[in-house]
Parts: sequence; C-alpha cells; structure tokens
Amino acid sequence: MSAARPLTALRTIAVIAALPLLLTACGYGSESTDDDKQTEVAADAKKLSADEVKIGYFPNLTHATALVGDQEGLLQKELGGTKIKASTFNAGPSEIEALNAGSIDIGWIGPSPAINGYTKSGGKNLRIISGSASGGVKLVVNPDKIKSLDDLRGKKIATPQLGNTQDVAFLNWIAEKGWKVDAESGKGDVSVVRTDNKITPDAYKSGSIDGAWVPEPTASKLVTEGAKVLLDEADLWPDKKFVITNIIVSQKFLKEHPDVVEAVLRGSVKTNEWINANPDKAKASANAALKELSGKELPAEVIDPAWESVTFLDDPLAATLDTQAEHAVKAGLLEEPDLKGIYDLAPLNKVLEAEGKDEVDDAGLGAE
Repeated sequence: MSAARPLTALRTIAVIAALPLLLTACGYGSESTDDDKQTEVAADAKKLSADEVKIGYFPNLTHATALVGDQEGLLQKELGGTKIKASTFNAGPSEIEALNAGSIDIGWIGPSPAINGYTKSGGKNLRIISGSASGGVKLVVNPDKIKSLDDLRGKKIATPQLGNTQDVAFLNWIAEKGWKVDAESGKGDVSVVRTDNKITPDAYKSGSIDGAWVPEPTASKLVTEGAKVLLDEADLWPDKKFVITNIIVSQKFLKEHPDVVEAVLRGSVKTNEWINANPDKAKASANAALKELSGKELPAEVIDPAWESVTFLDDPLAATLDTQAEHAVKAGLLEEPDLKGIYDLAPLNKVLEAEGKDEVDDAGLGAE
C-alpha cells in the first residue's frame, strides 16, 4: 500500500509466496486478523443480486478509502440491502488467499500482491477494477549518519520484505545509482535489511538499521524517533503519482454480481470525493476506524504528516504498475510477467461517467 512489483523467477516465486509479504500498502503489523465487521442496513433497503458482499482491506492509512467508506456508511449506502461483511488483513498474501478461497469478494490491496496473485493463477483469479491511493512512501534516515543520498553507500537500510513493493523500488533506485546489491541476500554497496514494518521503529532506535524505505505511517513513526525524510518516492515518478493501493475483485464474483461490484465502486468513488473535500474529517474518521480495529489511534505527530503524503484517487495509474513490474524484472525478482487482462476498468468508467468524471486508462493491460 510502493513502487515496484514482486514475484520471482519460478524458484523464488515459491519462496516469496511462502513469506508473509508485508505489502505495499502496509504500515502496521504483519499478521492477518480474523475480525469481521458486519454493517447494519435499513430493514426496507432493497438488495442487489447478492445478499452480502465480503470486502477486505488493511487497517492502514493507504487503505483509507475502505476505512472511511465503511466507517461513514458511504459504501453501504450504495449497496442498499446487500450487506457488507468486512475483514481486515495485514499481509497481502493472506488477502489473496482469502480471495481465492471465496472468503472475500472484493479487496483493497497493494500492487505487489495483486501482480503476484494474478500471475501465479495464470490470470484466472482476479482483476484490478480501480485505483484507491497513490504515494505515501518515503526514505527516512538517521541524520547523524546520512546527510545526502550518496551517504547511503555502506549503510543499512530497511525495507518491509524481500520482493515487496518498497523493496523493489529501493533496489531499482540503487541500480540507477550504479551501485550493486544482490537482490535476494540484500548484500552489496548498500545493505538492504528486510524488516517487518511493525518492528522497524525499534530496529531504528537500537541502531541496527540506519534508515528505511517504507510506507506510511511507518515513515512518520520513524520521524518521531529522530529520523529525517531524505526522499519522498513520489518525487521519482511523473506527476508525482504512483499506485500504492488498488481495488481487486474475484473474476467469479465480477461475472456473477456485476451490479454489486458497480455499487462498491460507486461507493469508493464517492468516498474518495468526500475524503478530498473534507480532509480533516476524513483523517479523523480513518483514525477512529483504526482505533476500532486495532485498539489505538495514531497520534497527531504521526497521522498528520502521513495523511498529507497520501493521495486518494480512482485512477489505478496502470502505467506505473507496469513500470513497477519492469523494476522487479530488472532486479531479478520477477520473471517477465504477462499482465494483459489484469485490469477491467469498464465498471469503474461507467460509474465515473455517471458522476461526470473523466474515464481512466488501463495502459493496454485491460481484459478483452
């Protein structure tokens, strides 16, 4: 929840699949949760073609569209009598497994597990049907040890996981500097230390890492521990935008319940519109949802800068996902993938047209 895609050569794919990929859009924790939330609906509300829709998302700011949309009832409003059953996840693979098993129908998820899940299934399990968020990834460092980007050479920099979105982004950045790092071991001109986001702040405090290339709110948590932001990944991308959170759907559910999928997308579009029109209220709503899910809210010194660095939008920024996949291939963490068909943006564009908004593009990766 993130600028580069994982997956590895078939041998490494198996290794990465076995790891609890703390995904691109993840900031807190690495264990999936089983907490389900059933949303109340009006007794006289009309059902769509399904009695319920099972959605999944992360208790994370980069998934604020789902957090706020569920918290404020904006998603349920569009679904009428079709109930939302929400489950939360803190690891991409567990959400993909849930989608494959039919435990969820629609999920907010980062680009890495979406690509991973799509390619591993031979293009048969999911489609990306919308974007949700961009940005929210920073390189933060110990200012006593690192004062410029060139100072990273010889230092220990954390990423969330081998092959995850931030890991591939950092490996690509290192390669563009002309430095060498073995992608799998993380050893080289820079030591890439794969560290669960949940424990990265403690690793920083102990001195076992000198910095981290991580998503929010981990980056802002590190800043409260004395770290400084050295680079915002958005500055590396055209228009300062890159996908960090997508919306995916199982192909089976999309085929059987297109009206439900369209209603969820309508709710997502309206939620993003509300978030952008009411940023302070939306931030408070997201924090209230996080408190409900995790038992604690984020302090102002963490949530304020973290929230500002995330952009909420409907465009999946498909070209950036394709570029991220290329970065993973260059790093040796992904065999050349066939991503044709990973997107089906027709339902989203139907919603956007009805709302008077511009259609979005699939960068040639749409389903036929």
